[in-house]
Amino acid sequence: MSGKSPDNKDPNTTGHIWDGIEEFDNPLPRWWLWVLYLTIIWGIGYTIWMPAWPLLNGTTTAGIGGYSSRADVAADIKHFVDANAAVDSKLTAVELEEIAGDPDLSNYALNGGAAVFRTWCAQCHGKGAGGFTGYPNLIDNDWLWGGTLEDIHTTVSHGIREPADDDTRLNDMPKFGEDLEAEEIDQVVQYLLSISGQEADAGLAETGAEVYADNCESCHDEGGIGNRDLGAPNLTDAIWLFGGDAASIRTTIVHGRAGVMPAWAGRLSESQIRQVSFWVHQQGGGE
Repeated sequence: MSGKSPDNKDPNTTGHIWDGIEEFDNPLPRWWLWVLYLTIIWGIGYTIWMPAWPLLNGTTTAGIGGYSSRADVAADIKHFVDANAAVDSKLTAVELEEIAGDPDLSNYALNGGAAVFRTWCAQCHGKGAGGFTGYPNLIDNDWLWGGTLEDIHTTVSHGIREPADDDTRLNDMPKFGEDLEAEEIDQVVQYLLSISGQEADAGLAETGAEVYADNCESCHDEGGIGNRDLGAPNLTDAIWLFGGDAASIRTTIVHGRAGVMPAWAGRLSESQIRQVSFWVHQQGGGE
């Protein structure tokens, strides 16, 4: 960095001096320069051969080599689809109730269904299918539309309130905020708290029973036990999709509820739908 060169000649310097120490201006080693030039040439060639440069339309240059990572993924998917074609065909041919009795099909459906669930369903229902507020728990025995394998298969296939599917399950919780007086809403809230085993105002609950009978019983049935044909939940247990405290119940009554579950028919194969339906049914809550 400083001083004279070995032959005692003054070397070229950059002119930078730190505390009397001068910086040599020596050329880079030739081998290092050649490596630099080769990497530049290689980089230019790579961007010509492979997809690389972004374009204004949101795509990239295709590259003259014709490589596509999407094509590689598609080829891998096709490989496994072809490998599983025979068992997929068998799975879609048998009655749903027969899957559990065939060890090979059952094992295939459980493993495949778990993969399908983690890929497409866990975002809403949680990785363990325990659900969140507004997204049903799939491992208990509380089902809005029924928990048999056939019921689950129908729900997965056609969804809930899916506008694009003519066979979707339909029924909304109406908004009663404009139809009932505030006092009536308070009364029915107390009634629902009472029938679900929570602390409630007995006087308001008694009057709320009449409000319930006039406005809610047609869907939720007498005593609030629910009606799966309509997707109307049981109001007497401790399981609440949108919350069971007084404030949450009031919000539901005033503003209604109309959650949407996508229809997976057309997005997933029939085999995948059967796999995930079977997996959900086997998690402990299936009937």
